[in-house]
Amino acid sequence: MPGLGELVTVLEGWFDPRWAESWDAVGLVCGDPAEPVERVLLAVDPVPATVSEAIDVGAQLLITHHPLLLTGVHGVPADDPKGGLVHRMIRNHVAHYVAHTNADVARPGVSDALAELLGLADVRPLDAQDEEALDKLVVFAPHADAERLVDALDAAGAGRLGDYDRCAWTTDGTGTFRPLDGANPTIGRAGEIERVAETRIEMVVPRRVRAEVVAALRSVHPYEEPAFDLLHMAAIPGRRGTGRVGELRATVPLREFVATAAAALPRTEWGVRAAGDPDRPIHTVAVCGGSGASHVEDARRAGADAFLTADLKHHPAVEAVTELGEGAMALVDAAHWATEAPWLDTVAAALRERFGTTVDVRVSRQVTDPWTLHVPSPPK
Repeated sequence: MPGLGELVTVLEGWFDPRWAESWDAVGLVCGDPAEPVERVLLAVDPVPATVSEAIDVGAQLLITHHPLLLTGVHGVPADDPKGGLVHRMIRNHVAHYVAHTNADVARPGVSDALAELLGLADVRPLDAQDEEALDKLVVFAPHADAERLVDALDAAGAGRLGDYDRCAWTTDGTGTFRPLDGANPTIGRAGEIERVAETRIEMVVPRRVRAEVVAALRSVHPYEEPAFDLLHMAAIPGRRGTGRVGELRATVPLREFVATAAAALPRTEWGVRAAGDPDRPIHTVAVCGGSGASHVEDARRAGADAFLTADLKHHPAVEAVTELGEGAMALVDAAHWATEAPWLDTVAAALRERFGTTVDVRVSRQVTDPWTLHVPSPPK
């Protein structure tokens, strides 16, 4: 059976912690990476009920979407509500791992699961994140040293494109230079013009490893003063990002879309409510798992007929359905927990595919949405 550290490595390959918002708290909360993991439980919230469930089913790892320690703490005493949960997990050998906003923007991520549940096709990010910032390195070296230099640049992190590494473009040409007095040239003599058969090497460089790549270049290149260019590349919108937008297979009135959403989403007392003309035709739909109120304008710009998310506020709802003229759209407000719970099954399926029968993966079916009572207004 795999160790906790191996599971964490896999999870962070899917939900890179670097994608999380700066205010977020993701990653391993407690647990020994060397300990084996036989059973995993997934839940949206790390609350007493789901911690108890993890202990009861004998899970060695509880994976949640929401953080237990979102705000900064200076200690986890056992008589504190959150500290008490940490102590319970440690005493019962349950590790805790969080994938929050890094899972929101992942592909596939939280909103992909929501879009799939609603039957959306041609799904793309609602608010796309730029691909990782890149530079382009161009360096010139004698033919005999080119392969060794490419190897060193690759080892420092250059030349990575998706699932490929050591990606480089090379062309042959002639380099010319004249060493001045005081130079100690590898090739040629001071004061004489030299012409050398050289290879031009081009490789992309993730900006975060720029310094390491340049250091590797200088340490391996045979020349006293290697010639190279480091070019700042333009940002390119990527496949990751917040929310998703796609199309229904058939256009339906808003009332039908809302009924379909209510039937598809996990049941909560909150249910699903909508703002807009009940007969409005709905074809293009934007979704955002969790609190998506800040993306109402993104949904409108994407041409959505309706935007389904959670925690919508009064004023943006009024503006979206009444004040934008031709740009008006319907808003569909579901329970926060319900819009994120479908992601759990997606992660569970991925873990089962990755680890097979070596890990028993379970999804908590407890409804941890905090809203437990809904009473419609009586007729007047």
